Formats: sequence, C-alpha cells, structure tokens
Amino acid sequence: MFSPIPESEARATLERAWNLGIRLFDTAPFYGFGTSERRYGEMLAEHPRDEFVLTTKVGKLLRADATPKDEQFPGGKPFFYDVPDLNVEYDYSAAGVRRSVEESLERLGLDRIDHVSVHDPDEFYAESMEGALPALTQMRDEGIIRSVGIGINQAELLEQFVRNADLDTVLLAGRYSLLDQTALGTSLFEATQASNTAIMLGGVYNSGLLARPLPGARFNYEEATPELVARAQSLAEVCARHGVPLMAAAIQFPLHNPAITTVLTGVRSVAEIEQNVEMFEVDIPEDLWAEIRAEGLVHERAILPTD
Repeated sequence: MFSPIPESEARATLERAWNLGIRLFDTAPFYGFGTSERRYGEMLAEHPRDEFVLTTKVGKLLRADATPKDEQFPGGKPFFYDVPDLNVEYDYSAAGVRRSVEESLERLGLDRIDHVSVHDPDEFYAESMEGALPALTQMRDEGIIRSVGIGINQAELLEQFVRNADLDTVLLAGRYSLLDQTALGTSLFEATQASNTAIMLGGVYNSGLLARPLPGARFNYEEATPELVARAQSLAEVCARHGVPLMAAAIQFPLHNPAITTVLTGVRSVAEIEQNVEMFEVDIPEDLWAEIRAEGLVHERAILPTD
C-alpha cells in the first residue's frame, strides 16, 4: 500500500510473524490485487494447515476488463504498487461470492479458508443480505468454510448486519482506537455480545497517526487534520509522562473491551512486526489510563483497565 514491498521483504516479514507466534492471518483479494493472497499462500503452505487460521474476503472480484474505481486512486495516486494489472468489479451476489472464494483458493494454493468476510458492503447492504451472506452461510453449513462475517470501516452499518444476519465474526477497522471511538456512538458492542459474535479489530494505529503523530501523517488513509494530529500528540504526551510508547497504548487499548477478541495489525517489514509484538507486551501502568480518562482524551464509554 502506497509504495512497493519486494517479494523478499514480504516473505521475511511473514516468516518472522510466524516465528513470533502469530497464527491468524487476514487477507483479501483487494489487497495488492491478489498479491497478498498469493504471498500468504506461498508461506503458509510450508506449515501444518491446522496450526493457523486464515481469513479472506468477498465482494471485490479482480478483473482485467473492469473499470478502475476511485478507491484504487485516493488523491489521484495509486493505492497499490507493483501489482497485477487488474481492477475491482463489485459483486455481492451469491454467484459472485462463490467465484470469489474459488479464485481466492486458487491464488492461495491452500485446501481451505477458515473465515470469510463480506468486504466493504457500505453501499451494498441489500445485495449482501440477499446474496453474499446466504451464500456464505450455505458454504459454512456445507463445511467449505468455518465462519462468516462482515469487514467494514463503519460501526453503524455493521451493527445492522449483526442484528439482522447470522454472523460468527466481524471485522471493524479504525472506529474503535485510542484516537477514534466513534463505534461507541452505536450499540454495536452490545449487539455482538448479545449474539455471541466476535469482533476482530483493525486500524489500531489509524493509518499511522498513532504510530507517528506528526503533521502529514495519515488518518483513515488520508492526510490527518490538524485537530486529529493535536489530539494524537496529547495522547503521546500523556504516554511519555509514564515512560510508555504511544504505540503500546494504541495496540493494547482495544482489548480492554470484552467484545473484542482479536487485534489485527498491518505490517510491511520485519522491523514492524517485531515492533508490534514488542508494543503489545509493554507493561502499562494504570495511572496512564487514569490520566487519559481525566484529560478527556477518550470517550466516556471507552473501557479502560481502571474501570
């Protein structure tokens, strides 16, 4: 994303993740237009299949003759570099979902996928409810996949899916982080707990702003506003007073909420996966969380260890 990642670096990063104990790997056809799935499959094929969990997504087929979409060129620049010459064709139909799973298995070179999410169905709620989700549910019942979910960057629509569909696990990206707790403006967490639906959480660094809170940093894939940068810097200052890296607080914050079972992190190098694991293991004093609360830097409903 945003710049090339050589094959050698990608392979070394995946192998380091495995050696550090990572056993859940999340991918999608859209990521690198198939490159991510291929790279995952090549590495994971060398490990016993029952020792890892693999998740991918449906809804975005890859086609050479499809018209390029705006999401492939945010700000007029390519989203992915050094990837196949393909474009996205949105297809949330039952037939499209089955094609997508078949094509993912072919790129992965593996015998099965554990979990499948409907990818970014923001404008395709009806199509997903009528086509994609029934098809995935049938595939789950047939034993082709193990679980079904939704992967999306907004909490409001995700709550609707949780309340109206038979989901196992959902992926929420960016809307419950140390910087952005807009998910708490909904009843998503209550809905998932009532339906016993697990939440995988992505975007804990909000596209990098919580890793490097400086002007020019990205938030939600775009350049962060001065207000967001200032708030991230305020969080960093509290962390610094307690001798804790901001990244450590950011990666650990979500799992204090009992509705969240998994934190996903995107990495592009060996150094980044090593740093993420290190940040996850930092001992954070309760006084830090108490000060963040006292400074009004988190939503009043955010769950902290001091609550």
